[in-house]
Amino acid sequence: MGEQKRKDTSKGEFIFGKKNYKFMLIGLASIVIGFIIMSGGGSDDPNVFDPSIFHWTRIRLAPTLVLLGFGIQVYAILLNPDKEKKSKL
Repeated sequence: MGEQKRKDTSKGEFIFGKKNYKFMLIGLASIVIGFIIMSGGGSDDPNVFDPSIFHWTRIRLAPTLVLLGFGIQVYAILLNPDKEKKSKL
């Protein structure tokens, strides 16, 4: 009896809320953009030096975006989706 009731109540309920998924997508986009900015560069010929690998976007901006994205992901996971429901009651 108790097991059936538990299955009925947990059926169709997500762990995260809509707000959590929005923040997760924002964090994921930030991480992807950071890695795209960080990648590439250099030259096809190993004997030729290309100073663009030391540009500020690869050294400062891209790692900052990646770390910011991971921070947003942690916030999205720890965000309580039931907090809004309880405050409206």
